[in-house]
Parts: sequence; C-alpha cells; structure tokens
Amino acid sequence: MTPTEHLDALLARPEPLLALAPMQDVTDLAFWRLMTRYGGADVYYTEYFRVHPDSHLDKPILASITQNPTGRPVVAQMIGNDIPSLVRSAKELQQHEIAAVDLNLGCPAPIVYKKCAGGGLLRDVPRIEGILGALREAVAVKFTVKTRLGFDDTETIDALVPLFAKHGVDLVTIHGRTVTQMYRDGVRYDLIGSATANLPCPVLANGNISTHLDAESVTRQTGVRGHMLGRGAIRNPWLFDQIRQHFKGQPVFQPSKTDKLAYVEELYDTVTLPNTREIDQVNRLKKHLNFFGPDMSDTAGFLNEMRRCTTRVGLRDVCTRHFEA
Repeated sequence: MTPTEHLDALLARPEPLLALAPMQDVTDLAFWRLMTRYGGADVYYTEYFRVHPDSHLDKPILASITQNPTGRPVVAQMIGNDIPSLVRSAKELQQHEIAAVDLNLGCPAPIVYKKCAGGGLLRDVPRIEGILGALREAVAVKFTVKTRLGFDDTETIDALVPLFAKHGVDLVTIHGRTVTQMYRDGVRYDLIGSATANLPCPVLANGNISTHLDAESVTRQTGVRGHMLGRGAIRNPWLFDQIRQHFKGQPVFQPSKTDKLAYVEELYDTVTLPNTREIDQVNRLKKHLNFFGPDMSDTAGFLNEMRRCTTRVGLRDVCTRHFEA
C-alpha cells in the first residue's frame, strides 16, 4: 500500500482522522517516535520546509520522512511564496515516501508572515490562487492545504473555499483563528463548519481541541472529517487514543500523576541532545512545557516556576507539585 493509499484507507473509516499538527522545532522525528509509544496520530505532518529560490530540502525535517518511525502516512508541508521554487520542492518531496504535499497558509509567526509566507499570504488571495494552480499541476500525490480564517479578518476564508474547490485540493485543515489572533481565545468553529459544508474535500478542524469531549463537540458542530491536534497533544500524548476510545464508546484512559511525570521524563530524554550542557537541555524542554499551562490549576504559577528552573531535578519538582494540585 502506498502512503497515499494508506491515507485514503484511513479517511474511509467512520471514526475521525487524527493528525499531529506541524509545530516548528517541536514535532520533529524524535517527537514523532515518542508519540507512537502513546498511541500516536493517524497521519503526521512534517515541520515546514522553508522554500525560496536558493532553498534545499532541510535534512533534519526530511529525516522525518525517510526514517518515518510511525507506520502512518506522512504529509510534507512547505512554506513560501515563490511559485517556481514551490513547484521544484514539491517535485523533490514526491521522490520520497509521502502521502501528500501540504501548503502552509497559516503560520502566525511575524518573522514568517512579514515575508508574505505562511499566514502572510492570506493578505494576497490572487497570489494564493496562482500557487494553488501551479502546485495542483505539479503534485501527483494528494495536495493539501493548512490555513487560518484570514490575516486580520474572517472573511478571507469565504474567498479561499471556492479556490480550494476549483484547484482540486484533496484535504483542507482549517485553524479557526486569524493570523493576528495568534492563539488567543475565540476559535470560530462555526466558520470551520461553513467552509466544510461548501468544500467537496475532507476538512480537519484545528484550534483548541484539548480533550476527547472537545473533539466530539467540534465534530458535531462542524461536520469535519477529523482533527489536527497540536498543543493539546504536546501536554497530553494520550489524547489521540482518548478520542478514539470515546468515539468507540470505550472507557477513556485517564493518566495518573505518575503517568504524567513519566511522560515528562521521556520528553526530556527525547528533546535533549547528547553532549549538551544541562541548562541547555532544560531550556529545550521548557519549549514543550510551555504548552502544559492550560491543564494546571495554577497556570501562571506553573509557568513562572518552570521558566525559572535551571536543572532537570528542578523541573521535575515543579511538575510534581503542580500535577499533584
């Protein structure tokens, strides 16, 4: 079975398709390997390949494809705005075992959108159409898009939906916020639902889906085919299996404090590099622990204490106290 056929088979099942969101410098090969030990996603999106006239496929990101440890389909995501370069990179990526090529239209990082890439492209819909047409012609596997609702308004998605249909996009992931909204409250699931009703392809919902009950509620509200999980899966690696259990009517696993602490220890070993100073290892883990705040009874307290830590033992102590609470 090819990766594309595998993705088709997953989409043909009645249960929601669950994808691990691409998060730069977080969801790398080592993190994928860790996720598989906790049930894992149905499909994995790579960190984005930066594409420009002088770009080459980033080797560490490419390793997620060539050394894919998950046994699940991989979608290779690109970010950029130069059409010839995007076409070139898409063709290069298709020489590897991927199920789809994905275009990033949602990254809210200022360093990205100020270059009219990622979410910045949402300010230039005609340019997006040119990119969609060129990539649809160049991509023989599935062609997918991950987008936000707009840059600073929610009307842009209404202009994008007919373009996605016109150019035969095979799957669309919609993050229900604008770029300028970043990750603040106010996800517009109603607009994800409107887009889903008007698209001929499957849609994944993205944004603040942190529990199995969230997934059920958003599925009912929007009619989406599945969910893309990012920050919620970082702090709760059991989330994919919890959603599966819930939709099958099975008891939903609830991790204990011991389970959570064991995960943090595994996470530390996963994200740190050999022959690295402890303070640098601790700082790498903090990037992941920043996503743990919403599950704590005292979010601000946890984040403040965690960010001041300089040792592994210190991080463990902070997590132990707050997981207990």
